[in-house]
Amino acid sequence: MERLTIQVGSYEVNSSIMSENGKAWIVDPGQEGARIASLLEKKGLEPEAILLTHAHFDHITGIAELQKLFPELPVYIHPEDTVMFGHPFNQMPGEYNSIGVPANIRDVKDLTICEVIHTPGHTPGGVCYYFANDKLLLSGDTLFAGSIGRTDFPGGSMSKMMDSLKRLMELPDDTLVIPGHGSHTTIGREKASNPYLV
Repeated sequence: MERLTIQVGSYEVNSSIMSENGKAWIVDPGQEGARIASLLEKKGLEPEAILLTHAHFDHITGIAELQKLFPELPVYIHPEDTVMFGHPFNQMPGEYNSIGVPANIRDVKDLTICEVIHTPGHTPGGVCYYFANDKLLLSGDTLFAGSIGRTDFPGGSMSKMMDSLKRLMELPDDTLVIPGHGSHTTIGREKASNPYLV
């Protein structure tokens, strides 16, 4: 599986395009849907689905533009986060207006291209995507380099976050971690130096 990660939107979300055999899966298109589509075209990739680590506004706003360009494109998300679509509290003025409820929503449990790890704490339906053969974890806003996701938003829970992090720490130390924001890291590095985990 090949990976291309770009930063999108003013919150600089790490949006990853995972691809194999000409097919692409778009993870967390937080903004700039047209830019993502342009990258797919340049690389000759056909989008198969959008994968969301969670449904906060800065990770989902690019969905509307992508589904205009690719009307049948499914959106995979954990059911516990679907309530955030179109919610008035889940938007910011200007760049991050509400996108409403996307078409063709599907349950992440039905994904087969990777292991889906349910990691509540930042949101009730937060998930991480683990590509075992590539030793790669897309951690969303659960685990960051040197930090963890906030738990003070509606639906957040520090106790659930710590349980989720314990599960992630069971992955191999050399697993590359691409978080929802900021620089990449590894599971081993976070075990050794993350103040929330040491």
